[in-house]
Amino acid sequence: MLSKKHIALAFTLLWCAFPAHAQLVFEPAEQDFGSIEESDGRVSHVFEGVNRSDKPVVILDVTTSCGCTVPEFSRKPVLPGGTARIKVTFDPMNRPGVFEKELSVYSSEKTRMAVLTIRGDVVPRKKTLDELYPIDAGGGLRLDKTLCAFTYIRQGEHKQTAVGYANTSDRPVRLELRPRISSGLLAAAYPRLAAPGEQGEINLAYTLPAGEPHYGTLRDALEVWIDGQKSDISLVAHAIGIDNPAQPGKGAAPQARLNPTIVKFGPVKHSAPVQRRTFVLSNSGGSDLIVRAVENDGHIAVVLEPGCTIAPGGSCTVELLLDPSVQDYGILTDHLLLITNDPERPMRRLRMNAIIEE
Repeated sequence: MLSKKHIALAFTLLWCAFPAHAQLVFEPAEQDFGSIEESDGRVSHVFEGVNRSDKPVVILDVTTSCGCTVPEFSRKPVLPGGTARIKVTFDPMNRPGVFEKELSVYSSEKTRMAVLTIRGDVVPRKKTLDELYPIDAGGGLRLDKTLCAFTYIRQGEHKQTAVGYANTSDRPVRLELRPRISSGLLAAAYPRLAAPGEQGEINLAYTLPAGEPHYGTLRDALEVWIDGQKSDISLVAHAIGIDNPAQPGKGAAPQARLNPTIVKFGPVKHSAPVQRRTFVLSNSGGSDLIVRAVENDGHIAVVLEPGCTIAPGGSCTVELLLDPSVQDYGILTDHLLLITNDPERPMRRLRMNAIIEE
């Protein structure tokens, strides 16, 4: 049995094994700004920390993950019992809603001494028309966006989105949308004449006919014409057509797997013969996996056709062909997009690259 003397000695040795670090104690370490107006601009708070250690403390850095929060502090040593001040400023501009930001305080020993927190709720300001509709289409017509990403669209499904517009001029504006790239599946509904000061929507909708399957990428581009003049602006819509399968039982659906997901050809001489690589497409699900669409950028050929079927537990080795003689010198990157009837992840991507040398 250890004596009191031995226990005291053990505690002393343990204490010496872990030297005390310099520390600042901030009380409180949190600041709630409550509701603040975005239009009122920046708000600040000064945190005060006391050096509770027995040696001077130097603040090496105060870090935060957001550029909207800026700390100000001194790197002068803070003597034992002395006070350090850290001023934290938050900029609410274009950051409406509830916020909470953490700042980490590091000492010259590169240890984190404290964590400071600010929080609050930014009341949004009233935005101007130029901010609400940042894209100038010409003739006084402004748009809130030009890209409409529909993501997945299932066979037989109808999806719609809208592009906001505002006529900021003092006269009527004639609007026309002319197809530049057309899938034949996009419908556009919009007013042909926008009155002065009018705000409204251009409605874009994709419909995939149930009896005529369309798989893979759908892409449309509509030129914007104002008062009979072509604008520099186009509206672009894109989507991915996939299956609309019945709900399978647990484990009964097909599951697509790619191995690898990146194929590297490495350095290849421009005069070299056609290079060949492979990847494996497998089915770890409980029913047949069917390839619906195969798309790539065209630099590297893919020996795989839509309709290829892989049984449960089966796989297919797919060949990739690179002809370096028809490529430009330098780094070559291509992407392969596979659409299958996997209901969980119908789209799979494979990245391919090479370096074409003299």
